[in-house]
Amino acid sequence: MINAKSIGMALGLSTALLLVGCGNGEDTKNEANESVSEQVDYAITGIEPGAGITNMAHQTLEEYENLEGWELEESSTGGMLTLLDQAIDNEEPIIVTGWAPHWMFSEYDLKYLEDPKGTMGDIESIHTIARLGFEEEMPDAYKILDAFHWEVEDMETVMFEAQDTSFEEAATNWVEANQDKVDEWLEGTEKVNGEKIKLVSTPWDTEKSSGLVAEAVLEQQGYDVTVTDVDPAVLFEAIANGSADASLAPWLPTTHASFYEKHQDNMVDLGENLIGAKNGLVVPAYMDIDSIEDLEPKK
Repeated sequence: MINAKSIGMALGLSTALLLVGCGNGEDTKNEANESVSEQVDYAITGIEPGAGITNMAHQTLEEYENLEGWELEESSTGGMLTLLDQAIDNEEPIIVTGWAPHWMFSEYDLKYLEDPKGTMGDIESIHTIARLGFEEEMPDAYKILDAFHWEVEDMETVMFEAQDTSFEEAATNWVEANQDKVDEWLEGTEKVNGEKIKLVSTPWDTEKSSGLVAEAVLEQQGYDVTVTDVDPAVLFEAIANGSADASLAPWLPTTHASFYEKHQDNMVDLGENLIGAKNGLVVPAYMDIDSIEDLEPKK
């Protein structure tokens, strides 16, 4: 038997659900009328404060007049990727600082916003640098690192596999699967017996991939390799003062330009180890926006 109290509770719940439904409908209508800028709350989702792309994003906010009042929300690479994944799952708008090579472009349908002012840089290369005297002291190791060159697709293969295993395992697997290419890097060098090499890298997936692949290759020749992830400023300082031997991490000519210019007289640039890297403001492909200039200032 249904009593009056039960009927009252049911009516109350029905009314609450009706109000919630009406509220959601109004919210949806309001969201549909909002511009992209309003929907993302005039904010760009960024990564670590020490990253070169973070500095370029700040410069972008300063140089584009239509970005007046915008903020760059600095967090971490993992935090940015989590928010990107959540937004895409719900097909919500989001603008992030993104770069390639990166597995995010294999996992999601993304696009770069056009950057007419070029504040996020153009197509870049990733370089190998070494301390002064490294070539004379360890000529074979220098020769291997000088020959190290791979493609965007190679790096993304390591990065993508590492999401399900580890970067160490993914790097080792890539070396085993690409021994012909590795043999070209090793050509003309002799094996050693435990000579120590200190590589410095940065704590981002691109540089983890190249650093750990280089480690695996050098270890094939008998080197005892240490790879340390540090902030870019520390990386360049370590090479310049000789406390580290080499790095495969610098993005040039834009991302790490200020560090490179500061220390270029105290290091050796071995040239590109990868061509075709790119930074930019990135959005899911379903967003109806194509250029940074399409965004609006905060009112």
